[in-house]
Amino acid sequence: MELVIATKNKGKFLEFQRMLEDIPVKLMSLEDFPEIEITEDGATFEENALLKAKITCTKTGMPALGDDSGLRVQALSGRPGVFTARYAGQGASDKDNIEKLLNELKDVPFEKRQAEFVCVLALVLPDGGTFIEEGKLEGYIALEPAGCDGFGYDPIFFVPQLEKTLAEAGPQAKDAISHRAKAIKKMKTHLINISQGGKA
Repeated sequence: MELVIATKNKGKFLEFQRMLEDIPVKLMSLEDFPEIEITEDGATFEENALLKAKITCTKTGMPALGDDSGLRVQALSGRPGVFTARYAGQGASDKDNIEKLLNELKDVPFEKRQAEFVCVLALVLPDGGTFIEEGKLEGYIALEPAGCDGFGYDPIFFVPQLEKTLAEAGPQAKDAISHRAKAIKKMKTHLINISQGGKA
């Protein structure tokens, strides 16, 4: 079974490869289909995930998995939310986004920096079948970046159960508990059934 992950984010695609390596699926990304351009203009993670999956499925004729993930910070009324990847502006780097977030939280003590990572996955099949799953990871925004693994906001997302940031934890530890891992684990059930000729 071939499956297109509707992303050009190399770090995100690597996570999908690691977490889906135990099922019979050949993965591709939007890097394999440079002609596909998607504007994320949904108001929620679910709307954006569905948008990515539907457009990719329509353009490729193959099953597509859309992922919209983001960070919600309690002290910022849930921001960055759907603007997580472009919080410091269109085309912003991970460093730019982290600097903006830390600057907005500079007067907020650690114990009030509660945050959660959210991942919504949408699987769309050529026959119109659609499946949606969600995963969350709770933690805190660190006072400063730490660690060099991962991508995005991983260097400042402190996970109490690990007693370190996701960027310090490394891929194996992150894959065991992350918001994306939880969503993928739920989605795997559908992918396995489809790859075996079932209807999910």
